[in-house]
Amino acid sequence: MITHLAFYSGWGNATGAAVVAKRIFDERGIGTDQVPRADVDPLPLDAIAERQREQAVEVNFGSVAPGVVQYTTDVLFHDLWLRPGLAPRDRSLVTVSALVASGQVAQIPYHLGRAMDNGLTKDEASEALTQLAFYAGWPNVFSAMPVFKDVFAKRAT
Repeated sequence: MITHLAFYSGWGNATGAAVVAKRIFDERGIGTDQVPRADVDPLPLDAIAERQREQAVEVNFGSVAPGVVQYTTDVLFHDLWLRPGLAPRDRSLVTVSALVASGQVAQIPYHLGRAMDNGLTKDEASEALTQLAFYAGWPNVFSAMPVFKDVFAKRAT
């Protein structure tokens, strides 16, 4: 989760979380041999969905920031998202939660749709909003709720 959060809530937040996690791991006797390796066999790639995502990002942003586009494909979607340490549904839930918590509502439609494609239910997404209200703040959740509502409505049709 900390690795994933580095991409979706920022490096500073992830390194801050790593400091706390290290302390807790030390207190509980969890050694480096008990945490996931950096070099792992990736999960299978959904080639059709990935091709659609790559094309959309390239068309929209390839001429704006080709480096960001390349890292989005190579590092974010071909490495981080395929790490087996979290199931795709759980990785999506972490992502959507980070986006809500940081107020990044423009990114929620894609990632909430992906989360639901990965098995997150409408009821679970709604419950995540309730939990996030207490930890990320009511304003962030109220800003996200219309976006969730729109995603839910579009998926119901």
